[in-house]
This record gives sequence, structure tokens and C-alpha cells, in this order.
Amino acid sequence: MSKKQVFIIGLDEFNLKKLQRLAEAAYCDFLPALHVSEIRGVESYDIQQLINLCRQRIDEHGTIDAVASYYDFPGNILVPIIAHDYKIPGPSLESILKCDHKFWSRLEQDKVISEHIPYYKVFNPFDPEAYEKIGIIPPFWIKPIKSFRSYLAFRINGEAQFYEVMPEIRDNIDFITGPFTELMHLYNMPEEFANMEETCIAESLITGHQCTLEGYVLNGRVVSYGVVDSMREGGRPSFSRYEYPSALPQEIQFRMSDVARRIISQIGLDNYPFNIEFFYDQTADEVYLLEINPRISQAHTDIFEKVHGISHLSIMLNLALGQKPRTLDYRGDFNKAANFMLRTYEPGMVKMAPTKKEINILKKFIPGLEVIIRVPEGIHLDELQGQDSYSYELANIFIGGRDQQELVEKYEKVVEGLSFDIEYDEKVHLY
Repeated sequence: MSKKQVFIIGLDEFNLKKLQRLAEAAYCDFLPALHVSEIRGVESYDIQQLINLCRQRIDEHGTIDAVASYYDFPGNILVPIIAHDYKIPGPSLESILKCDHKFWSRLEQDKVISEHIPYYKVFNPFDPEAYEKIGIIPPFWIKPIKSFRSYLAFRINGEAQFYEVMPEIRDNIDFITGPFTELMHLYNMPEEFANMEETCIAESLITGHQCTLEGYVLNGRVVSYGVVDSMREGGRPSFSRYEYPSALPQEIQFRMSDVARRIISQIGLDNYPFNIEFFYDQTADEVYLLEINPRISQAHTDIFEKVHGISHLSIMLNLALGQKPRTLDYRGDFNKAANFMLRTYEPGMVKMAPTKKEINILKKFIPGLEVIIRVPEGIHLDELQGQDSYSYELANIFIGGRDQQELVEKYEKVVEGLSFDIEYDEKVHLY
């Protein structure tokens, strides 16, 4: 019996190993429609060229049974295009864009869950009167209508700060928004969104316990299967770790699931995974939706594997094959797991980064440990792409444990064992 040919947009070694550990791997081959290096760390995105490259690789191989991606733009947007071209299971392009386009998404949310979203207003960052036209009392957030990993997202505390960040936004807005808009034109999306001059959105502040609900929809039935807590430290806007399972009460998680069901049904997303970022405001006893991501979160694959015994890549894979996903049982080695993000908050030159030997020594003492170093030696941190507006991500550290306290204790030991030497622009810090 020949194996199913599964093409992954953004295939990387870390997640390929997890795919190969799934039961479904016995009858699947995993092939790169695009390598991760072709969609991350690039100077620009040529959408038509990327589409053509996917088609070329598939045609050269001869057959395709499924296509999937666990990466944001352009990965998740290329999936429905390839699925449509080769008549294999996949969502509609319009439903993906309704999730990804922050303004279009808010308009759809307004129709069915208006009480669960912030006030919002789109604006043109090149408009000299943009601040006055927004009309939201600060503090509020501004971000492009399309970005990922909080790229060009800023918390605005007043008018002076708004105009202070405008040059950076104007200089870089086209990196993602340009090709995103090009794709909308290419596939004849509604003119009111494809031709918008307002390429940024402002949103009133929502606060509380932040988390991400992972789910999928199959034949119109929306299923939620896990909630991951998003943790910050020291009042900073950048995430310090993702922790699973969530510490939120089940009743709150059920409320989030209900909101997810209503908006996913409204958007028309089908036969596809998603994750939705929420806030639970304990003071107001209310849940608020931050954004919808039409894909599984690849940042969560390892922590799901540690808790369930398999990653939620199994959900993505089964949907791509047109099959009903199996329930994730709690058969992992750990009760809790976390993806810690080791960050620094000042620009500088990376003089030394941890070696594989260092990491392997740590793995001997901490079972289940995985470390991904995000910065090579010799790079200036300002050269890194896809960072949020407030920090630089040095490494991802994946740890499992009995409880939260053990996770944190193990993390602190790992950080002590990692040799980062960064020559900061003003002073030197050793990690």
C-alpha cells in the first residue's frame, strides 16, 4: 500500500520529528511544499513566486494527498490555495482571510460576539491626522491589519508616543501587509478590504488572564480541545512562557469555547484547525477575544506532546487528510509543560551562543528538555526578523514537570547552563 503524500508549508526539523512520531506516520510521507527557511528570516515575500514554488515541488513529486501548515503568514494562507488547486481537503481562502485580516475579522466578530471584543478603529499610518481620527482614549494598542508575533504592535499611552512610533510603522508596514494585500487582489477578495488605505487598526485595552484556546472545525462542528496560558513577567508586554494545561476554571474555559463556536461558525471556517487568543477579566468576570489564528500553534506542539503523549499536529494532519481527529488522551510523561521564551530587552551583538554539546549535557539532567536557540553567533539583535516591538527572543526552552513550581525551577537551572554572551550597545550582560 502506497503512503499518503503530505506536503507541509514551512516544514522544519523540530516539528518533522513530531509528525514522524504520530501513529498516522505509518502511512504518511511528509514533504516540504516550502521549507521554513523560505518563509522565515526572508527579506521579502513574493506571493506568486511562493505559490509557483509549491506547485512546482508537488508536480515534480507527482502526487499530493494533503497539504498543511502550522505557521502564520504566508503558510496558513497558501494552504487553501494549494488545496483548491489539487482538489484535496482544505478550508476556503475567504474564511482564512476573514480570520487573518484584523479589521475584516472584527467586523465578523461584531455580528455575533460584540460583547466579547474591544472597541476598534482602522487608520492610515501615513495620515498626518491619524491620531485625532482614531478617537480612542489611551492607553490602546495599534497594529497592522496583518502581522504575526506582535510585529509592529505598540501600546500607545498618549499622542506623543503615537507619533513617535509612526516612522517605524511607515518604514516596515509593507513587509507583511504589502504581499497580504497583493494576495487579496490576486484572488478577488471584496474591494472594501483589498483596497483599504487604512492598513493599521487601533483597539481599546483588554486585560486579564491571557490564554489561547486550541480547536478545530469538521463539517461545521466546532470542537475545543485545549487551553494554554500565556504568561508575562514583571509587567512587560512580551510573553515569558506558554503553560499547559491552563489553570483557568473549567467554567471559564467552557465560556471561551462557546464564544469560539459562535465566531468560527460565523466566519465559515471548516475542516481546519484554529487557535483563538482570549483574555479573562476577573474583575468584570468576562472573556474577551483578542485574535483568531487559522492554524494550530506550532509554539504549542511540544507542550501538547509532553502532556498528551502526542502533539496536536495529529489534529492538523487528520483534518488535512479529510479524517476525524482522534481525542487527545492524557498519556504523556508530565502533568504540566511549558514553552519558556528566554528574552533580552536591549539591542546588542551576540558574541557567543550555546552549543549543541551544552544543550545535550542539560538534557541528561532534565528529562524531556528541548532547547531551540533563536540567535546565531555574530548577529546583531536588531537584525532579527519577526520580533515583537519590545524584546528579542534568544531561545525557546521546552520543559515538562509535575506542577508549575517544578517547571520554573527546571527553567532556572537551564538558563544557568546556557552560555549567552551579548555585547550590548551600551553595556555588557552575561547570561
